[in-house]
Amino acid sequence: MEIIDDYIAIGMQLRCQALNHLNTREEANAAMDACLDKIGKHIFGAKKFVGQQVKLIVLPEYFLTSYPTRESISQWIDKVCLEKSDPIFKKIGEIAIKNDVFISGNYYELDPNFPDTYFQASFIIDDNGQYILHYRRLNSMYSVTPHDVLDKYIDLYGKESLFPVADTSLGKLACVASEEILYPEISRCLMMRGAEVLLHSTSEIGSKLLSRKNIAKRARAIENMAYVVSANSAGIEGGLVLDESTDGHSQIVHPDGHLLAEALTGESIVANASIYIDALRKKRKRVAMKNYIARQRFELYADSYKTHSFYPPNSFLNVEPDKKLFIHTQQDAIQKLKDNGVL
Repeated sequence: MEIIDDYIAIGMQLRCQALNHLNTREEANAAMDACLDKIGKHIFGAKKFVGQQVKLIVLPEYFLTSYPTRESISQWIDKVCLEKSDPIFKKIGEIAIKNDVFISGNYYELDPNFPDTYFQASFIIDDNGQYILHYRRLNSMYSVTPHDVLDKYIDLYGKESLFPVADTSLGKLACVASEEILYPEISRCLMMRGAEVLLHSTSEIGSKLLSRKNIAKRARAIENMAYVVSANSAGIEGGLVLDESTDGHSQIVHPDGHLLAEALTGESIVANASIYIDALRKKRKRVAMKNYIARQRFELYADSYKTHSFYPPNSFLNVEPDKKLFIHTQQDAIQKLKDNGVL
């Protein structure tokens, strides 16, 4: 495969529309179609303004729907959740083909093997319009994750499905969803499978202070010797939280932890920078103190992970999930931490 060495990635900062006020699937579908029409125009404009070297677009976490508030799990399923085969992804593929770009984002997903719940899934669609990577968020406060139904999930999809990496002309790409950037193990497991560019669809606070997630982006880039392309929302309109609470600081982080580009507030394509995969690969092959991935000693840590379990797997296997159960599960995890002398 021929690698494009020197392409531009954009963390596209978009204002997201909350669909909570809509009552029907038809209304939600119309809103999502309108969102994609807008995104197609913005990607076209970005290529005209930034240059034809733009090959990778990362969209914010809630670009299609925002997140559930007062809705029950079944109500959110009925209103906005999508299967991987939904025509919406064909439309995203058409945008990708027209603009000769890869597009990554995040959505609420249905799986017929788990009909009583939804997952939060990240995707990558390539410049041929093909859905090439499907990643389900592994750590979430109020959504079921593969870990919550782990045994059945692995039986269906295998262990390697948990940490997918796509080998592409833009390098080896992987997705990290929102606050998962705070959990180093996820990015580490993706790096173990070759990930060179971490695509981070997020919705997070906009502040002059160095936020937790912005600290974590730099840390994940350094420790995994990988680029991080992070796209935040430019506010979420129509939700319960004030619109501009999650606005700004989409960014591109260099493998050394330097900010290559960062947007301020509002809708923006300012978070754009060049990605040099060949230089990164040479650096990863170099004998040096700064070759952090070559110096890792995973055997030292494996037993600690294997023998310490606080947040249990399979918490929602054969149980219909609701928001109270998520809280109770975390309460039980805190009690285990106390019982084991961690707290």
